[in-house]
Amino acid sequence: MHVLQVPWYIAYPLIAGATFGALCYWANRSVYFPSKYPEGFWGLQAQVGAADVWLDTADGVRIHAWRVSRGDGPVTLFFHGNAGNITDRAAHFREITAAGSSMLMLDYRGYGKSAGRPTEQGLFRDADAAYDFLLKAGYGPGQIVIHGESLGSAVAVNLAARRACAGVVLEAPFTSARDVSRTVLPGIGPMLVWGFDSLEKIGRIRAPMLFLQGDRDEIIPLRLGQALYAAAPQPKSFWVVPGAGHNDIVEAAGAAYGHRLQAFYQTLGARAD
Repeated sequence: MHVLQVPWYIAYPLIAGATFGALCYWANRSVYFPSKYPEGFWGLQAQVGAADVWLDTADGVRIHAWRVSRGDGPVTLFFHGNAGNITDRAAHFREITAAGSSMLMLDYRGYGKSAGRPTEQGLFRDADAAYDFLLKAGYGPGQIVIHGESLGSAVAVNLAARRACAGVVLEAPFTSARDVSRTVLPGIGPMLVWGFDSLEKIGRIRAPMLFLQGDRDEIIPLRLGQALYAAAPQPKSFWVVPGAGHNDIVEAAGAAYGHRLQAFYQTLGARAD
């Protein structure tokens, strides 16, 4: 039996290319850490007073969300981070609604009860579906506050750069996925992970922005949030939360978190008037 032998100068590049491709696939898939139903704290839905909402995206994916209504004030469209699902954000529901805003928080495709598998463009389509739902529910763009947390900050920037809104809140934001990977995997990280480039898009936002980040953020260096802030147009403000890491901003801020949001919402109302 004759065995085909591939010359080393062909085999080595093929092996290297396949290995690099596999690493890229693994690295970009590792951006997402979803908890699928029944994982999570689903009993908290009643505690935060949320109603179920089902959304159909432009590419036919069924998305699940929680909605809390609080009168005629603003409505916050909230995009959570890359891990868990909406049931891990009860503190955000409590603080944001107590500050005077209604709220819609979705689980991206592949998270919680939502169908599909998460991808960058998929998350952007999920965001569009949620925004369109609010318009159909009777909210005007001047009532919608787009609020993103961590990975959700990139989803928020992408949406706000394309569609009108009252204001934008970016919690633990970053410039791009590549820049974050540079801190997590020095050297090789930027070659493996890309996308979610908020730095390229933020200049197109035409709404007031509030940035907030912990001074002890162990995942996204504060300098990345500051670099994104520097590129953002006015009006804008940056609140560095003392003692807060990446996942405990609400808890570390305490009552100041709700007070800061309430003050931001009031400035938006004044601008609308």
